[in-house]
Amino acid sequence: MFTPSGFSPHLASTCSEADPEEEEGPQEARGPGACAADGPPITSASLDTLIQHLVPTADYYPEKAYVFTFLLSARLFISPPELLVRLCDTCIKQQQLDQSPLDTVSTAKVRKFGPKILQLLTEWTETFPTDFREEKMVGLFKDIIHRIAPCDEAYWKTLNQVLQTLNQKLAAIAQGEESIVKVNASSVSSISDKLVGFKTKPPPIQKDILSICNDPYTLAQQLTHVELVRRVALSGPDLQYSVFVSQQPCFSEQKKKTTNLEAYVRWFNRLCYLVATEICMPAKKKQRAQVIEFFIDVARECFNIGNFNSLMAIISGMNMSPVSRLKKTWGKAKTAKFFILEHQMDPTGNFYNYRTALRGAVHRSQTANSIREKIVIPFFSLLIKDIYFLNEGCANRLPNGHVHFAKFVELARQVGEFMTWKQIECPFETDRSILHYLHTAPIFSEDGLYLASYESESPENQVEKDRWKALRYDRYQ
Repeated sequence: MFTPSGFSPHLASTCSEADPEEEEGPQEARGPGACAADGPPITSASLDTLIQHLVPTADYYPEKAYVFTFLLSARLFISPPELLVRLCDTCIKQQQLDQSPLDTVSTAKVRKFGPKILQLLTEWTETFPTDFREEKMVGLFKDIIHRIAPCDEAYWKTLNQVLQTLNQKLAAIAQGEESIVKVNASSVSSISDKLVGFKTKPPPIQKDILSICNDPYTLAQQLTHVELVRRVALSGPDLQYSVFVSQQPCFSEQKKKTTNLEAYVRWFNRLCYLVATEICMPAKKKQRAQVIEFFIDVARECFNIGNFNSLMAIISGMNMSPVSRLKKTWGKAKTAKFFILEHQMDPTGNFYNYRTALRGAVHRSQTANSIREKIVIPFFSLLIKDIYFLNEGCANRLPNGHVHFAKFVELARQVGEFMTWKQIECPFETDRSILHYLHTAPIFSEDGLYLASYESESPENQVEKDRWKALRYDRYQ
């Protein structure tokens, strides 16, 4: 995993822009990277060379690590349909698939080549299925198989199986995206103005989290369910687009592809505000302290599960100023466990403690005997930040125009880990009432939180008094 400096040690030496003269020779023999064949790893090469390494032949197939790394990173330089066109055209020329009919020698070669091109295209559909939402991609896939099918009818059967699996994946992704859209549409962004005065006259229909779920472990399980479901809609390219979309002109049409990522970030923010709202809402100090202790226990259970994203959202919500200023309330709550959790997620040393805990969760996942122990949900915003700084610290191309492939090896490592973790199915039984509350319970805006906080514990200084006065004036206008 990342060192406190933010980059893995083996990559740090490759991230400086190399001397153009030094890059003239073969790059495949220098430094770390993904292997394209049995030779040394590639650190940099021209885009044409990298594409050539991707193309299988009768006697060659690229390593799986290379396939994943290149398919992930190539979209920064060439669109998936353009890449597939290049791939198919190269295969057709090399294997002389434009001949009709194929002679005996060509047929023998194609029978050795056919399974390899099928394997490559299958890996592509399995790893980046959303690339094949475009009919053009599926059409190119069918065309190349049509050219080799006369050599072996089994290729058609394999193609149909691959396309069936692909359609199932795309349908599942579309269903997940649709459910997220529905949830976002039904979510209430802030509590109605009519509820601002709830301190003196509690609304009879207003619920709170403890009336829905008073078991910390159960709530932590349901939070984990939300994380896993929302994460399924995210893809490797989504993580790339989050940091590259603003820098690459060719991505101007791809902004819509960050929708799933933005929805995931909105969920984190909603959970922060939900926690703060639940703490500020009760009229009595004892009740507020009880809610604080409850969320501390929920956060601890999230840590034990390996759900670091919900853990950080809860801590962030409890550290919001309207909540942290409630000194009398905090004084009545048992907070020793909270300070331990805060220490685990302390940003000091580039989140050194968190990264150590994450490594522990990853090791547990790799040696786990149950699905429950396989769960790893990283602090998502920090993952995006790591990818961002990796992008900022390393150029995509070297001065001689070569693709800086070593950079994308590291990017693929991070994205690959995330994609592995997101394949874990939720082992916890869903509780619809809790999930509905998490997604639709009204939450205060920041101003609403301050108003509720000041009504719970009066302003302590003139700055707070002035703010309270201004907020009350604005609210009742």
